[in-house]
Amino acid sequence: MSYYRHHIFFCTNKRDDGTACCQNHDATQMRSYAKALVKDLGLAGKGGVRVNTAGCMDRCEEGPCVVVYPEGVWYTYVDEKDVEEIVREHLLHGHPVDRLRI
Repeated sequence: MSYYRHHIFFCTNKRDDGTACCQNHDATQMRSYAKALVKDLGLAGKGGVRVNTAGCMDRCEEGPCVVVYPEGVWYTYVDEKDVEEIVREHLLHGHPVDRLRI
């Protein structure tokens, strides 16, 4: 078994030229929200979930993105409600959220 059951990576890249990027959608705030929720749900730590920051993942035109490993499931989100759904459904219950997949 790997050290963590799931890794979730939030792209927090900011492009200075004004083109599409995840940071234009409060990516750092969304990552912080996910990290706090994972901790509140008792999922953080060894055998659980790790919430990480990532640089550009080259999917900027599809909206802000996160990827969950080991499954390799890619998501986009609009707000904290979407991030919470990803955490609760995928990371807690093991059910990918089809409506947010990219």
